[in-house]
Amino acid sequence: MTGTSVDATDQRTTRNGKRNAAPERERSECPECTGRIAYDEEHGERACADCGLVLDADGIDYGPEWRRFDDGDDRCRVGAPVTARKHDKGLSTTIGWQDEDAYGNRISGRKRRQLQRLRTWNERFTSKNARERNLKQALGEIERMASALGLPEPCRETAGVIYRRAVEEELLPGRSIEAMATACLYAAARQQGTPRTLVAFASVSRVEKLPVQRAYRYLSSELGLKIEPADPIHYLPQYASELGVGDETERLARKILEAAKDRDLHSGRSPAGLAAAAIYGAGRLTDEGLTQERIGEETGVSGVTVRNRYRELLDAYGATRDR
Repeated sequence: MTGTSVDATDQRTTRNGKRNAAPERERSECPECTGRIAYDEEHGERACADCGLVLDADGIDYGPEWRRFDDGDDRCRVGAPVTARKHDKGLSTTIGWQDEDAYGNRISGRKRRQLQRLRTWNERFTSKNARERNLKQALGEIERMASALGLPEPCRETAGVIYRRAVEEELLPGRSIEAMATACLYAAARQQGTPRTLVAFASVSRVEKLPVQRAYRYLSSELGLKIEPADPIHYLPQYASELGVGDETERLARKILEAAKDRDLHSGRSPAGLAAAAIYGAGRLTDEGLTQERIGEETGVSGVTVRNRYRELLDAYGATRDR
Protein backbone atom coordinates (compact mmCIF):
# COMPACT_ATOMS: atom_id res chain seq x y z
CA MET A 1 0.00 0.00 0.00
CA THR A 2 2.82 2.31 0.78
CA GLY A 3 4.48 1.77 -2.56
CA THR A 4 1.16 2.17 -4.33
CA SER A 5 0.44 5.47 -2.61
CA VAL A 6 3.88 6.80 -3.47
CA ASP A 7 3.45 5.81 -7.10
CA ALA A 8 0.05 7.48 -7.22
CA THR A 9 1.48 10.63 -5.72
CA ASP A 10 4.36 10.68 -8.20
CA GLN A 11 1.93 10.14 -11.06
CA ARG A 12 -0.33 12.92 -9.82
CA THR A 13 2.50 15.41 -9.42
CA THR A 14 3.84 14.51 -12.86
CA ARG A 15 0.47 15.21 -14.44
CA ASN A 16 0.23 18.59 -12.70
CA GLY A 17 3.79 19.39 -13.80
CA LYS A 18 4.68 21.12 -10.54
CA ARG A 19 7.01 19.04 -8.40
CA ASN A 20 8.85 17.46 -11.30
CA ALA A 21 9.09 20.74 -13.25
CA ALA A 22 12.55 21.54 -11.88
CA PRO A 23 14.14 18.20 -12.88
CA GLU A 24 12.59 18.52 -16.36
CA ARG A 25 14.09 21.98 -16.78
CA GLU A 26 17.52 20.68 -15.86
CA ARG A 27 17.51 18.10 -18.64
CA SER A 28 19.89 18.77 -21.50
CA GLU A 29 18.75 15.82 -23.66
CA CYS A 30 15.43 14.18 -24.50
CA PRO A 31 14.43 11.29 -22.14
CA GLU A 32 12.87 9.42 -25.09
CA CYS A 33 15.44 9.68 -27.90
CA THR A 34 18.37 11.51 -26.21
CA GLY A 35 17.89 14.32 -28.74
CA ARG A 36 18.69 17.99 -28.24
CA ILE A 37 16.32 20.10 -26.10
CA ALA A 38 15.28 23.41 -27.69
CA TYR A 39 13.33 26.29 -26.17
CA ASP A 40 10.51 27.86 -28.19
CA GLU A 41 10.14 31.46 -26.97
CA GLU A 42 6.99 32.08 -29.00
CA HIS A 43 5.02 29.26 -27.37
CA GLY A 44 6.89 29.11 -24.06
CA GLU A 45 7.80 25.42 -24.46
CA ARG A 46 10.87 23.23 -24.09
CA ALA A 47 10.72 20.37 -26.56
CA CYS A 48 12.96 17.86 -28.25
CA ALA A 49 14.23 19.09 -31.58
CA ASP A 50 14.29 15.51 -32.97
CA CYS A 51 11.13 13.71 -31.82
CA GLY A 52 9.05 16.74 -30.72
CA LEU A 53 8.43 15.58 -27.13
CA VAL A 54 7.31 18.58 -25.02
CA LEU A 55 9.06 18.56 -21.65
CA ASP A 56 7.33 21.59 -20.15
CA ALA A 57 4.96 24.28 -21.37
CA ASP A 58 3.38 27.54 -20.24
CA GLY A 59 6.72 29.00 -19.20
CA ILE A 60 7.03 32.47 -17.74
CA ASP A 61 7.27 35.16 -20.41
CA TYR A 62 9.70 37.82 -19.25
CA GLY A 63 8.95 40.07 -22.22
CA PRO A 64 6.72 43.17 -22.17
CA GLU A 65 2.96 43.02 -21.97
CA TRP A 66 1.28 43.90 -25.23
CA ARG A 67 -0.87 46.91 -24.57
CA ARG A 68 0.24 50.48 -25.06
CA PHE A 69 -2.20 53.36 -25.17
CA ASP A 70 -0.07 56.29 -26.35
CA ASP A 71 0.88 54.74 -29.69
CA GLY A 72 -1.46 52.71 -31.83
CA ASP A 73 1.30 50.91 -33.71
CA ASP A 74 3.32 49.88 -30.66
CA ARG A 75 1.15 47.93 -28.18
CA CYS A 76 3.82 47.49 -25.53
CA ARG A 77 2.45 48.33 -22.08
CA VAL A 78 5.80 49.09 -20.50
CA GLY A 79 6.13 52.45 -22.27
CA ALA A 80 8.93 54.07 -24.19
CA PRO A 81 12.56 53.21 -23.30
CA VAL A 82 14.87 55.53 -21.44
CA THR A 83 16.53 57.88 -23.90
CA ALA A 84 19.18 60.59 -23.79
CA ARG A 85 17.19 62.61 -26.33
CA LYS A 86 14.96 64.06 -23.60
CA HIS A 87 16.05 66.15 -20.65
CA ASP A 88 14.24 63.83 -18.19
CA LYS A 89 15.26 60.71 -20.16
CA GLY A 90 11.62 60.13 -21.03
CA LEU A 91 10.57 59.22 -17.49
CA SER A 92 8.23 62.12 -16.72
CA THR A 93 4.50 62.31 -17.31
CA THR A 94 3.08 64.51 -20.04
CA ILE A 95 -0.44 65.90 -20.37
CA GLY A 96 -1.88 65.74 -23.87
CA TRP A 97 -2.76 68.93 -25.71
CA GLN A 98 -6.18 67.71 -26.88
CA ASP A 99 -9.14 69.27 -25.04
CA GLU A 100 -11.27 66.14 -25.45
CA ASP A 101 -12.51 63.35 -23.22
CA ALA A 102 -11.95 59.62 -23.71
CA TYR A 103 -14.79 59.49 -26.24
CA GLY A 104 -13.48 62.34 -28.39
CA ASN A 105 -16.06 64.86 -27.17
CA ARG A 106 -15.16 68.47 -26.40
CA ILE A 107 -14.89 69.23 -22.70
CA SER A 108 -16.39 72.22 -20.95
CA GLY A 109 -14.64 75.56 -20.56
CA ARG A 110 -14.05 75.00 -16.86
CA LYS A 111 -12.33 71.68 -17.53
CA ARG A 112 -10.23 73.25 -20.30
CA ARG A 113 -8.98 75.95 -17.94
CA GLN A 114 -8.20 73.34 -15.32
CA LEU A 115 -6.22 71.25 -17.82
CA GLN A 116 -4.29 74.32 -18.93
CA ARG A 117 -3.27 75.04 -15.33
CA LEU A 118 -2.20 71.42 -14.93
CA ARG A 119 -0.10 71.62 -18.10
CA THR A 120 1.55 74.82 -16.85
CA TRP A 121 2.48 73.35 -13.48
CA ASN A 122 3.59 70.09 -15.07
CA GLU A 123 5.88 72.08 -17.38
CA ARG A 124 7.37 73.89 -14.40
CA PHE A 125 7.97 70.75 -12.37
CA THR A 126 9.62 68.81 -15.22
CA SER A 127 12.24 71.57 -15.66
CA LYS A 128 12.62 73.00 -12.18
CA ASN A 129 16.23 74.21 -12.34
CA ALA A 130 18.57 75.93 -14.80
CA ARG A 131 20.36 72.74 -15.80
CA GLU A 132 17.17 70.94 -16.77
CA ARG A 133 15.90 73.98 -18.66
CA ASN A 134 19.22 74.13 -20.51
CA LEU A 135 18.98 70.45 -21.43
CA LYS A 136 15.37 70.81 -22.50
CA GLN A 137 16.13 73.69 -24.84
CA ALA A 138 19.28 72.12 -26.30
CA LEU A 139 17.82 68.66 -26.84
CA GLY A 140 14.78 70.22 -28.46
CA GLU A 141 17.10 72.07 -30.86
CA ILE A 142 18.99 68.85 -31.60
CA GLU A 143 15.74 67.05 -32.38
CA ARG A 144 14.54 69.87 -34.63
CA MET A 145 17.78 70.08 -36.62
CA ALA A 146 18.09 66.30 -36.92
CA SER A 147 14.56 66.11 -38.32
CA ALA A 148 15.31 68.87 -40.82
CA LEU A 149 18.47 67.07 -41.99
CA GLY A 150 16.93 63.60 -41.97
CA LEU A 151 19.44 62.16 -39.51
CA PRO A 152 18.66 58.71 -38.02
CA GLU A 153 17.79 58.01 -34.38
CA PRO A 154 21.24 56.63 -33.36
CA CYS A 155 22.75 59.94 -34.45
CA ARG A 156 20.26 61.91 -32.33
CA GLU A 157 20.89 59.66 -29.35
CA THR A 158 24.66 60.15 -29.65
CA ALA A 159 24.21 63.91 -29.90
CA GLY A 160 22.19 63.88 -26.68
CA VAL A 161 24.90 61.89 -24.91
CA ILE A 162 27.62 64.31 -26.07
CA TYR A 163 25.65 67.34 -24.92
CA ARG A 164 25.03 65.75 -21.51
CA ARG A 165 28.77 65.19 -21.18
CA ALA A 166 29.37 68.85 -21.99
CA VAL A 167 26.88 69.85 -19.28
CA GLU A 168 28.50 67.56 -16.72
CA GLU A 169 31.96 68.92 -17.56
CA GLU A 170 30.60 72.49 -17.19
CA LEU A 171 31.63 73.51 -20.69
CA LEU A 172 28.55 75.59 -21.44
CA PRO A 173 28.84 78.75 -19.27
CA GLY A 174 29.50 81.74 -21.51
CA ARG A 175 28.69 79.88 -24.72
CA SER A 176 25.69 79.75 -27.00
CA ILE A 177 23.33 76.84 -26.37
CA GLU A 178 22.39 76.72 -30.06
CA ALA A 179 26.02 76.63 -31.20
CA MET A 180 26.94 73.87 -28.75
CA ALA A 181 23.85 71.83 -29.66
CA THR A 182 24.66 72.15 -33.36
CA ALA A 183 28.28 71.15 -32.74
CA CYS A 184 27.14 68.08 -30.77
CA LEU A 185 24.87 67.00 -33.61
CA TYR A 186 27.64 67.60 -36.15
CA ALA A 187 30.05 65.45 -34.13
CA ALA A 188 27.42 62.71 -33.68
CA ALA A 189 26.71 62.65 -37.41
CA ARG A 190 30.38 62.11 -38.15
CA GLN A 191 30.73 59.42 -35.49
CA GLN A 192 27.71 57.51 -36.82
CA GLY A 193 28.92 57.60 -40.44
CA THR A 194 26.14 59.93 -41.65
CA PRO A 195 28.02 63.22 -42.03
CA ARG A 196 26.62 66.48 -43.33
CA THR A 197 28.53 69.60 -44.27
CA LEU A 198 28.81 72.54 -41.92
CA VAL A 199 26.93 74.56 -44.50
CA ALA A 200 24.01 72.15 -44.20
CA PHE A 201 24.05 72.43 -40.40
CA ALA A 202 24.25 76.22 -40.55
CA SER A 203 21.21 76.27 -42.85
CA VAL A 204 19.01 74.64 -40.17
CA SER A 205 20.71 76.09 -37.08
CA ARG A 206 19.89 79.38 -35.38
CA VAL A 207 23.56 80.43 -35.49
CA GLU A 208 26.06 80.98 -38.26
CA LYS A 209 28.75 78.59 -39.48
CA LEU A 210 31.71 80.19 -37.63
CA PRO A 211 30.31 79.79 -34.07
CA VAL A 212 29.49 76.16 -34.86
CA GLN A 213 33.07 75.56 -36.02
CA ARG A 214 34.46 77.08 -32.84
CA ALA A 215 32.09 75.10 -30.63
CA TYR A 216 32.98 71.86 -32.42
CA ARG A 217 36.73 72.41 -31.97
CA TYR A 218 36.17 73.24 -28.30
CA LEU A 219 34.07 70.12 -27.70
CA SER A 220 36.54 67.88 -29.51
CA SER A 221 39.42 69.24 -27.46
CA GLU A 222 37.75 69.22 -24.04
CA LEU A 223 35.85 65.93 -24.34
CA GLY A 224 38.53 64.08 -26.29
CA LEU A 225 36.13 63.04 -29.03
CA LYS A 226 37.68 60.43 -31.29
CA ILE A 227 36.35 61.32 -34.71
CA GLU A 228 38.05 59.96 -37.80
CA PRO A 229 38.32 62.08 -40.95
CA ALA A 230 35.10 61.96 -42.92
CA ASP A 231 34.99 59.44 -45.74
CA PRO A 232 33.71 60.99 -49.00
CA ILE A 233 31.83 57.74 -49.72
CA HIS A 234 29.56 58.49 -46.74
CA TYR A 235 28.22 61.54 -48.57
CA LEU A 236 27.24 59.59 -51.69
CA PRO A 237 23.82 58.21 -50.60
CA GLN A 238 22.67 61.64 -49.45
CA TYR A 239 23.82 63.45 -52.60
CA ALA A 240 22.53 60.73 -54.90
CA SER A 241 19.11 60.95 -53.24
CA GLU A 242 19.00 64.75 -53.44
CA LEU A 243 20.04 64.75 -57.10
CA GLY A 244 17.80 61.83 -58.04
CA VAL A 245 20.53 59.95 -59.94
CA GLY A 246 20.22 56.30 -60.91
CA ASP A 247 21.77 53.31 -59.19
CA GLU A 248 24.31 52.86 -61.96
CA THR A 249 25.60 56.40 -61.52
CA GLU A 250 25.85 55.99 -57.76
CA ARG A 251 27.76 52.70 -58.08
CA LEU A 252 30.15 54.26 -60.60
CA ALA A 253 30.70 57.27 -58.32
CA ARG A 254 31.59 54.88 -55.51
CA LYS A 255 34.15 53.12 -57.72
CA ILE A 256 35.61 56.48 -58.72
CA LEU A 257 36.04 57.49 -55.07
CA GLU A 258 37.59 54.13 -54.18
CA ALA A 259 40.10 54.58 -57.00
CA ALA A 260 40.88 58.09 -55.74
CA LYS A 261 41.40 56.80 -52.20
CA ASP A 262 43.83 54.17 -53.50
CA ARG A 263 45.91 57.01 -54.95
CA ASP A 264 45.53 59.17 -51.77
CA LEU A 265 43.76 61.94 -53.66
CA HIS A 266 41.36 62.45 -50.76
CA SER A 267 44.06 63.64 -48.36
CA GLY A 268 43.71 67.32 -47.54
CA ARG A 269 40.57 67.75 -49.64
CA SER A 270 36.98 68.31 -48.67
CA PRO A 271 35.14 64.95 -48.59
CA ALA A 272 31.88 66.64 -49.56
CA GLY A 273 33.56 68.24 -52.56
CA LEU A 274 35.04 64.91 -53.66
CA ALA A 275 31.67 63.19 -53.36
CA ALA A 276 29.93 65.87 -55.41
CA ALA A 277 32.69 65.78 -58.04
CA ALA A 278 32.51 61.97 -58.20
CA ILE A 279 28.76 62.08 -58.86
CA TYR A 280 29.29 64.71 -61.55
CA GLY A 281 32.03 62.66 -63.19
CA ALA A 282 29.97 59.47 -63.02
CA GLY A 283 27.00 61.35 -64.47
CA ARG A 284 29.09 62.39 -67.46
CA LEU A 285 30.11 58.78 -68.08
CA THR A 286 26.52 57.50 -67.78
CA ASP A 287 24.87 60.44 -69.61
CA GLU A 288 22.91 61.40 -66.50
CA GLY A 289 22.61 65.00 -67.63
CA LEU A 290 23.88 66.60 -64.41
CA THR A 291 25.15 70.15 -64.44
CA GLN A 292 27.64 71.76 -62.11
CA GLU A 293 25.11 74.44 -61.23
CA ARG A 294 22.50 71.90 -60.15
CA ILE A 295 25.01 69.94 -58.09
CA GLY A 296 26.06 73.13 -56.36
CA GLU A 297 22.46 74.03 -55.53
CA GLU A 298 21.62 70.59 -54.12
CA THR A 299 24.87 69.80 -52.30
CA GLY A 300 26.21 73.22 -51.32
CA VAL A 301 29.53 72.50 -53.07
CA SER A 302 30.69 75.27 -55.37
CA GLY A 303 30.90 74.67 -59.10
CA VAL A 304 34.59 75.60 -59.07
CA THR A 305 35.35 72.77 -56.64
CA VAL A 306 33.38 70.28 -58.74
CA ARG A 307 35.12 71.42 -61.92
CA ASN A 308 38.60 71.19 -60.40
CA ARG A 309 38.10 67.82 -58.71
CA TYR A 310 36.16 65.69 -61.18
CA ARG A 311 38.98 65.64 -63.77
CA GLU A 312 41.45 64.37 -61.16
CA LEU A 313 38.98 61.70 -60.05
CA LEU A 314 38.30 60.51 -63.58
CA ASP A 315 42.03 60.35 -64.31
CA ALA A 316 42.57 58.20 -61.21
CA TYR A 317 39.65 55.97 -62.17
CA GLY A 318 40.97 55.58 -65.72
CA ALA A 319 44.43 54.71 -64.46
CA THR A 320 42.97 52.06 -62.17
CA ARG A 321 41.01 50.48 -65.03
CA ASP A 322 44.08 50.40 -67.29
CA ARG A 323 46.12 48.39 -64.80
